[in-house]
Amino acid sequence: MKKIFLTAVAVATLTTAAWAEESPNVIMTAMPSLTIAPDARSAGMGDAGVATAPDMYSQHFNAAKYAFLQERGGITASYTPWLRSLVGDIDLAYLTGFYRFDDLQAISAGFTYFSMGKVSLLDNKGDIFQEAHPNEWALDFAYSRRLHEYVSMAATLRFMYSDLNNGVNSSVSNSSTELYPAWTMAADISLYYRQPIELPMGTSYFTLGTNFSNFGGKVTYDKGVNNNFIPANWRLGVGYELPFDNYNSLSATVEFNKMLVPAQRSKFATDDNGNLLTGDPYHQWFSQLSSPNGWWQSFADAPGGFKEEFNELQWGAGLEYSYDHKFFGRVGYSYENRFKGNRNYFTLGAGFKLSIVTLDISYCIATGNTNPLNNTMRFTLGFDLYGIKDLVNN
Repeated sequence: MKKIFLTAVAVATLTTAAWAEESPNVIMTAMPSLTIAPDARSAGMGDAGVATAPDMYSQHFNAAKYAFLQERGGITASYTPWLRSLVGDIDLAYLTGFYRFDDLQAISAGFTYFSMGKVSLLDNKGDIFQEAHPNEWALDFAYSRRLHEYVSMAATLRFMYSDLNNGVNSSVSNSSTELYPAWTMAADISLYYRQPIELPMGTSYFTLGTNFSNFGGKVTYDKGVNNNFIPANWRLGVGYELPFDNYNSLSATVEFNKMLVPAQRSKFATDDNGNLLTGDPYHQWFSQLSSPNGWWQSFADAPGGFKEEFNELQWGAGLEYSYDHKFFGRVGYSYENRFKGNRNYFTLGAGFKLSIVTLDISYCIATGNTNPLNNTMRFTLGFDLYGIKDLVNN
């Protein structure tokens, strides 16, 4: 019988824990591509976007921001060549669109497609017997509404699908290695607060944002033998925009991210004598743990106690300079503890906005030369649909 050798699994692992020096208890999930910042604006600010100023790319980080947008409708497209330091055919594509009914409410949608390139499938002798093109994708819809002059809220419903071996199944004698496409449904709840503050040089804005995302069922690639958590997480951020005059302004943001997934060595995984489970008994316990229990336990399940729980926090910070809200320069930094993935990098970004078109680009500079996230670039193009309509009518 033939045996499948899935380098796609290794790619997914690197997406979650990029080249960690020492990672004894990295939090791993299925469908890790859902955690990648898809748009170039947030990527240029240290992958922080939950509390930044409203933009057309808000679907991923905080859909509640759409209720504060001035544009009535728009579409955007983003492209990221992913892990280019390792391979040359892994890509992330992202499409979004939104429409504001009035000054209070909006609907939006997003589509994420993550291609893992071409994967060689090997038999028991190590010979290639077939090529596969594994991929993951997600489709989501959101409704956002302003609850107060300064506060908005959004609910997002998401369908996600993952096919790691592209429909090619096989097995070896006495042990099954068959993989099947996995899918599930999930939801996001997000809040956004934006308060104007009048200053002598203009209007500044103080912002707060939070997003509980990917709250849904577990997925299985082997018809229920093993059940895997999806990347549920909680983002919390704060931002401030300070104008210098009528043309120049500077925005700053800081954001914290907590994965709401049990640790790979959870202190709750114990036998009747209170000893931590290891090996197959632990994996069986982890597979049977329900999603809601996993969310709650993620706050206090690290074997290392509070210190290890604190190390699970990932944070990002960014600055954005704006000239006349048309030309932008960005810089940021993203940090993750070296025992939890070690994804540490600086980011740079730039953008310009015309009456109907917005273009943004970002660049990642990893702190370690061996980090596969180094030299990652993102490109995002947005169109104001009603601006196009007005231009045509005129």
